[in-house]
Amino acid sequence: MRRTLLTADWLLAETGGRRRLLPRGEVVFEGGAVVFAGHGFAGEVAERLDFGPALISPGFVDLDALSDLDTTILGLDNGPGSAKGRVWPDSYVARGPYEMYSEAELAFQKRFAFAALIRAGITSALPIASLFYREWGETAGEFEAAADAAEALGLRVWLGPAYRTGGQVVDERGEIRAVFDEARGLAGLEEAAAFAKRIDGRAGGRIRAMFAPDRIETCTEALLTRTAAIAAEMGAPVRQHCLQGATEIRLVRELHGCTPAEWLERLGVLSPRWLLPHGTEATGRDFEIVRDAGAAIVHCPLVSARHGSALRSLRRLIDMGVTVGMGTDTWPPDMIHNMQLGLMLCRLVEGDALALRAGEIWDAATAGGADALGRPDLGRLAEGARADAVVIPLDVTLRVPDPIQTILAAGPRARVSDVFVEGRRIMAGGLIPGVDEAADMARAQAQFDGLIAKYPERTLGHPPVTAIFESSFPVEPGP
Repeated sequence: MRRTLLTADWLLAETGGRRRLLPRGEVVFEGGAVVFAGHGFAGEVAERLDFGPALISPGFVDLDALSDLDTTILGLDNGPGSAKGRVWPDSYVARGPYEMYSEAELAFQKRFAFAALIRAGITSALPIASLFYREWGETAGEFEAAADAAEALGLRVWLGPAYRTGGQVVDERGEIRAVFDEARGLAGLEEAAAFAKRIDGRAGGRIRAMFAPDRIETCTEALLTRTAAIAAEMGAPVRQHCLQGATEIRLVRELHGCTPAEWLERLGVLSPRWLLPHGTEATGRDFEIVRDAGAAIVHCPLVSARHGSALRSLRRLIDMGVTVGMGTDTWPPDMIHNMQLGLMLCRLVEGDALALRAGEIWDAATAGGADALGRPDLGRLAEGARADAVVIPLDVTLRVPDPIQTILAAGPRARVSDVFVEGRRIMAGGLIPGVDEAADMARAQAQFDGLIAKYPERTLGHPPVTAIFESSFPVEPGP
């Protein structure tokens, strides 16, 4: 319950009902909450931390936070995904999909990923992982381990295993279709619901439940309507990957005769706290449906840009009144990099150098994500808000008069040094207590190498690894 005062050359806080930059501002934490934000705190404090040439900002809210060893980076130069192990071939389905990681490996990758999120200044996270290397969906067991890791590290999380009633399969002709096993998917939902009731509110409320029906083209009406009912009863968020790819759009049209957003509207499931990554294939009507339901688009510019797509556009969504939060959804889970790229992509899409201001995308990564979760006490440094903050040094790059613009122009030099969640300093000087970053990276790489070695088993035609992932340049044989 002791008071801690943070100060730096700049503080981003809410004062007088508005977000403001405060030169040499002060923020005071007590009992996990912000009790003061402004200048000249007159009370006594037990600890005073002055970070000097730095920005103290609200912590970042990541609505699509990487929680595995990201296989999308393997597709940087290797495509299409249907020929490179990103879609199960008929032959793999016939032999029976299986778990490619052990329980210990699944638990490790959550802890490894959560530490990476903290280093990126993410204080609130909704984990996301791939199902391509899974037998079907995620399990409650691995998310029990994820809850343990989040509690130990001090991260604020919303947790729930991903489940689905269907999947994508590619045949020998290279044609992708949807296949379904509704009973299995509904069983996955019931397991997720039981897990949600067990963990919701754990760690003093820092661990909450969420529901994660997988990609919309892999879900049936029964799964989505049942999810909506359970989530509404619990007041929990639902994240549904939607409006993100051409194959998804085609499959949903073939199955339901409309766009994914129109189908969700027809089912009557959309509501506030529904979170829809990525929106890169959305129409104007789709955005109107999302807005009118009070749902949110989760903007993940880095992973979208890697695959040649972009949200069109963040400027448009802000002007329409759509709630927008940010997600990382890839390795590295770098929210600052996402904001830097998102700012540039919006300006490119709009053909206007000032189409989006730096502060607007910073809002999306903080208050926007919090609003999408129905949590006005997050993503802000204001009296009564939770004491979640990040410190970003400014003396590593050339500075312009504005700290937000300095950071978003700094490229890879912009890094988070310190992270506070509920007033607890969970990273100091880039170090997380109890985490050996070098040892964990070595273990993660060994685990990732093992997964890559199994890729031929679930790749169309079962080619060798060297044919699936081609080298950028010819590789000279070693001695």
